[in-house]
Amino acid sequence: MATILNGVTANGSSPLVDWTGGTGTFWAWGTFGGATVALEASPDGSSWIAVGASVSFTQDGVGAFSLAPCKLRATVSGATATTNVCASA
Repeated sequence: MATILNGVTANGSSPLVDWTGGTGTFWAWGTFGGATVALEASPDGSSWIAVGASVSFTQDGVGAFSLAPCKLRATVSGATATTNVCASA
């Protein structure tokens, strides 16, 4: 498991992570302050698709996913002045 967001306070996306395929878990925690942290996948590193509701959080959470080899990133949206979040996959 790798930390892909660490103390993020604004909207944006993490650096890309190469996913070799298979099942995994996505963790998000911290002070959300109205923000959403979601896992996204891409076949090419350019086109991004939300993985699903089970890995999209507005409070501390963990969810499972199963994907073929791809690129992954975590995206923060709706951040406010109190947002400070982390995520791992």
